[in-house]
Amino acid sequence: MKHKNSHLLVGYWSRLRKGRALPDQTDIDPRAIKRMLPYVFILDAADLDRPLYRLAGTSLCERYGRELKGTNFLAHWEGQSRGALSSLLRQALKLKQPVCISSIAATADCGMVELETVMAPVTFGPGEPTRFIALVQIMSDAMPLVGRVIAFERLVASQLVREDEPLAAFDVPPPPPSETARSHPKAPYLRLVVNRDKPATLHFEAEDLVKRMFQVFGAAANDPEGELVG
Repeated sequence: MKHKNSHLLVGYWSRLRKGRALPDQTDIDPRAIKRMLPYVFILDAADLDRPLYRLAGTSLCERYGRELKGTNFLAHWEGQSRGALSSLLRQALKLKQPVCISSIAATADCGMVELETVMAPVTFGPGEPTRFIALVQIMSDAMPLVGRVIAFERLVASQLVREDEPLAAFDVPPPPPSETARSHPKAPYLRLVVNRDKPATLHFEAEDLVKRMFQVFGAAANDPEGELVG
């Protein structure tokens, strides 16, 4: 995870568990995450081939140019990404761990931005978990989205998030790690773990992203699987 708010959301999710494997959706207090609410959504993944937005922040809806509640989360993703995302959601629910997704989103006139989405599983009553609380953040220059909306998105990387120690208080951003903190055995941190035996998504270093995004979307123009699904 790169964005501060991604760490904050996962830290809040962790504290809500209170010794349980997962928190329940009813435990979530919108006031505790009010600064991030415009970009937060609740996803119902009971049907992994058609996961639905149950709630979505207003700014997130504006970014995609429509009311997202009740719509298919996979609708604007290209074909190969849809299959990989379904598998990722299944894995996160089974392991009861958050997943961090990196993607490239494009407007109809080929403006592109890098997005980071963190999705943390939650229960909704008794039984196995089928829902996520999630947050989407822009990681690059947002100018391509000024006056435009996202029309197409492609998955470029995914990683499970595993906690090794509790995070700092949710409403206090963590300070930059010092050399002492890095070496201390009790220093809190989140660890991103790639499970290469699971969904075959693309993984590469962050500095390669800009170059790859042009390669990816250059090929997407002639990709029949890239057609949008209603």
